[in-house]
Amino acid sequence: MYTPPHFAEDDRDALHDLIERYSFGLLVSRVAGEPFATHLPFLLDRTAGPYGTLVGHVARANPHWHDLTAEPVLVVFSGPHAYISPAWYETEYAVPTWNYVAVHATGRAALVEDHTELLDIVRRSVSYYEAVRPNPWALNESGPFVERLLPQIVGFRIEIERLEGKKKLSQNHPRERREKVIQALELDGSADAVSVAALMRDTLSKPA
Repeated sequence: MYTPPHFAEDDRDALHDLIERYSFGLLVSRVAGEPFATHLPFLLDRTAGPYGTLVGHVARANPHWHDLTAEPVLVVFSGPHAYISPAWYETEYAVPTWNYVAVHATGRAALVEDHTELLDIVRRSVSYYEAVRPNPWALNESGPFVERLLPQIVGFRIEIERLEGKKKLSQNHPRERREKVIQALELDGSADAVSVAALMRDTLSKPA
């Protein structure tokens, strides 16, 4: 990922936070020699390996898993994004751009097809995503549904070998311009615009 120095995020804990916050990612590799991508939720084991390990599963009917272990794979996590109008800077010398946050994780995949390990991946996924709900749904692990489900999925683990983060949040502009952009995004009011504004506020304590 092309990342100018002022947009780079190198702190591993900060990158892990972004992965967990925006955990619906894009798994990219090659299938039969062609680029192939699958949109998936991921779990992160922060302490498994030097940069952590990603855990997930795909439908067995999805051909993506067939060549998944053949070469390194890429997982892309995208955070909020917003168009930035040059009019907001109130200066003559500005161009349209886009602010966004992204994390790229590269590593090698290992397949998980063992019944017990697959059940653990499903259990953890349900627990993680249901935990924030007011009435969490519970998986009946002993029922016939699970016994029918597990043969239809293939699990995987990806030990991260390279972790890249990019926060393109107008850090290359003076503070006063950045504050004007934040105000404009907050006035926009859309979920992504407000989220980008909040992320931009977090960068104001850092030098431009």
